[in-house]
Amino acid sequence: MGLRVDAMVNVMATAYVFPGQGSQNPGMGKDLSDQFPAARQVFEAADEALGFALSKLCFEGPAEYLQLTENTQPAILAVSVAAYRALESVGARPPAFVAGHSLGEYSALVASGVLDLSDALRTVRARGRYMQEAVPVDAGAMAAVIGGELGEIQRVCVEASRDEVCSVANINSPGQVVIAGSTTAVDRAIKLLKEVARRVVKLNVSAPFHCALMKPAQDRLARDLERLDFGEPKFPVVTNVDARITTGPGELRDALVRQVSAPVRWVESMQLLIENGVDKVVEVGPGKVLSGLMRQTSRDIKCLNVEDAASLEATIAALAAPDVLVQ
Repeated sequence: MGLRVDAMVNVMATAYVFPGQGSQNPGMGKDLSDQFPAARQVFEAADEALGFALSKLCFEGPAEYLQLTENTQPAILAVSVAAYRALESVGARPPAFVAGHSLGEYSALVASGVLDLSDALRTVRARGRYMQEAVPVDAGAMAAVIGGELGEIQRVCVEASRDEVCSVANINSPGQVVIAGSTTAVDRAIKLLKEVARRVVKLNVSAPFHCALMKPAQDRLARDLERLDFGEPKFPVVTNVDARITTGPGELRDALVRQVSAPVRWVESMQLLIENGVDKVVEVGPGKVLSGLMRQTSRDIKCLNVEDAASLEATIAALAAPDVLVQ
């Protein structure tokens, strides 16, 4: 387990978590842009940095274009940072920690002041393209495994691999694991996993993320990240590749490189936040995927979200309310 921040242990704290790919939907971010100048500035900066109207793609779609990986990644980043800047603009107290699920770690690093917004947007657009180009279409696959033991899932992946790739890609909650790899190996694993899990669902994804097949994308991205300036974070970051509290700029850069082909250790990351006194988690960005995963991990944590003006208002009210101790 990673560094423990003892000063936080006895103080109830709030963490901001940022979603990854899969949370996109046409219309996202428009309400924030319409109602909060700080959010609107994020979309204006995104359009300028990328040289096309990312804002229009977020606000209007079409869905099939938004779902292209090289568009999805900067779109989710822009909406997440816009939501964060809107929160900041109304005086929300800064988080004790930030974390992001895969792509969401870039949003967390922008929020914490480690990465420049424009640099991050250009980088994740390239990241999406590299990941898409790393594996030929239909040569890779992913599947969600519901209700299985992690050790058994890992054993099945080894058995199904043979001379191909099949491994755990996301450890999302105690009852949800995602596997990734070569299509034929994942198909073998799906059949075997039906004996050890409650349900196995093949995912409709464009590439097999977070497995060894992504190594070519990782190598290309590493060169891009080496050229970027990484600053000191304003608040500690829990890196999902290590499930560790990290504050060193060099370590944060290295974590972004390694996460491309390594599993997302999300459940461990959330457990680490809990160990360090976090009792509220705010999902900052589109959707409520991470809130759902946290509820599967711990029912004692209050989950809030910010994706539009209404949810921002509700979250601000909840954060301002006095904590009630339950005996």
